[in-house]
Parts: sequence; C-alpha cells; structure tokens
Amino acid sequence: MKKIALIYGVTGQDGSYLSKFLLKKNYIVHGVKRRSSSINTHRIDKIYQDPHEKNKSFILHYGDLTDTLSIKNLIQTIKPNEIYNLAAQSHVGVSFQIPEYTANVDALGTLRILDSIRSLKLEKKVKFYQAGTSEMFGRTVNKFQNEKTNFYPRSPYAVAKVYAHWISINYRESYNIFASNGILFNHESPVRGETFVTKKIISGLCKIKKNKIKTLYLGNLYAKRDWGHAKDYVEAMWKILQYKKPDDFVIATGKQYTVKEFVNLACKELAIKISWRGKGLNEVALDESGRKIIKIDKKYFRPTEVDSLRGDSTKAKKILNWIPKTTIKELIIDMISNEI
Repeated sequence: MKKIALIYGVTGQDGSYLSKFLLKKNYIVHGVKRRSSSINTHRIDKIYQDPHEKNKSFILHYGDLTDTLSIKNLIQTIKPNEIYNLAAQSHVGVSFQIPEYTANVDALGTLRILDSIRSLKLEKKVKFYQAGTSEMFGRTVNKFQNEKTNFYPRSPYAVAKVYAHWISINYRESYNIFASNGILFNHESPVRGETFVTKKIISGLCKIKKNKIKTLYLGNLYAKRDWGHAKDYVEAMWKILQYKKPDDFVIATGKQYTVKEFVNLACKELAIKISWRGKGLNEVALDESGRKIIKIDKKYFRPTEVDSLRGDSTKAKKILNWIPKTTIKELIIDMISNEI
C-alpha cells in the first residue's frame, strides 16, 4: 500500500524537490498551496505535465498555515502517514518588515499542525517533519553548530523558527507525537527564489554576461555560509522521518564560504574576470574593461547581521547515513545552466 505524504509549502524550492523525490519512492503526494492572484506553481508544473502522475499520485489543495480549520479538515480527510511542514515566510530581511505575519505563519502555523494531529488523535499514525534553519543559531560563538549548540536568533524569522522547533519537541514529549526537526543550513538550487542572495548573484551575473544589466547590487560580502543543494537536503528530510524514533538533526555540508567567495566562484564559471577595489560600502568589483559591475548597497544589510554559520552534521551521517553529494562548484554550475 502506498504511503501518503502531505506537504505544506509544496510550491517552494524544497517542496518541489521533495515532491519529485517522494513520487519516485511511490508515495501519493498531497501538496498545499496558498490562494494567490498570480500563478505560483511554476516549480511543480512539470509534475503536473507528467502523464504518469497527473490526477493520480500528486494532488494539490488550497490551504494556509494561518487557517486552523483548513489545516484540521485537510489532515482529517487525507489521513497522511507523513506531514512535511516546509511552508514559511522564509526571507530573513522581509521578516523585519512583516514580523507579525512571519510569527503567525512560521511559529503558530507549526503549532496549528501539531495540535491538529493531537486533537484528531493521529499521534500513532502520523509522522511530522518541521523545517528548521541554521538562522536559529544566529550570533553563535561556536565554530561549528550541531544539535547541542545554543540558539541565538537574530531576526523575527529566526525567532519564529526557534518557537516552531521547541513546540515540536514539546508536543513530542507531551503527547508522544512523532515530531522531528531538521535544522537545515543554507541550501540552494536553480529554482531558488529570486530575492535570495545566491539566486540574485547567479541571475545578476548571467544578465551582466549578456549585457542585459550593467551592475549587480549586494549587501554584506563577508557573511559566511554553509551552502548545499536542495536535492540532497530533501533526501535528508525523508530519512529523518524513516528513523525508528523522532529526533532532531543538523543537515549541512560542513564547508563555509563568504558571499564574496560565492561571487568569485560564479564569475569563474561564467568566464567573467573581475578585480575587487575599495573597502566597506565603497567596495566594488571591476570587469576587464574597468566597469563597476558589482557595488554595495546598504539597504541590503540586515538590522542585525549573522556573520558566520557552519554546520556539523556528524549525527545525521552516523545515524541516517546521510552525506551531501553536491559540491558548491556543481551547485553553481547547475544554477548557471538553468539561468542561461
């Protein structure tokens, strides 16, 4: 008998990759999307176009994590074996502008799913995955962050995710719900959202290469991040729910690069020769002709910066037998190929 999965956030980067992964595992996948005035299903359109999956194993529903009734009704109707909560207002910078909405979706949305499982008495039938983030570590003093590292969130987004993390543990311990947390470090792909820095860099440099724009504007060049590929990370999500008991896992590559280093790697793959000049807000990247193709704009700096994140996924490697397969070079090539 096929397993049934319910994915909140199915139209996002991770939701699209997870849907394809689970369909290959012979799951029936139910995805939840928000009602929008514009079409927002481009990441999953290919699944619909597959004649083997159309109207068979992949079903979309309207819903919203701010609507308790829709959550409860959907879970009651579908009775999924696994629920993946990937839905969120996930942009760190935007969370400073809409903190209340971010908390309502990212924090209370998680609570609504968990309490629906509890109230419907599905504790023994449903496994729940909560998508955590390395941003929860924030201003950490540790060189590497693992499951024992203290949280120090530095944005409304990160604070909301810390609540979601701990309410999952609370419901696990209070009501014996199979609720697991995946603390995922930055993971990118060709379908990454346009406002995220990696996608912005790749898209901007490709446009500069084609002479479609003259300048790419960035914020903090020296923020250090641990970047992996989304296709590797959704496999980790699935492995977390296949483990014999609910638990929490850091998922990361263990390798770290600055935003500036990411730019340099992307430029190398695009055969754009650049040289850096200046410091601080006046730092620029010049191409061979001396044009300033990259400039710094202070509006892209956060009110509170997170300087360095680097994950230690030893536990996941040991217990789940999970390892990241994609190098940062392969990730950048994948993103550039799609952009071109």
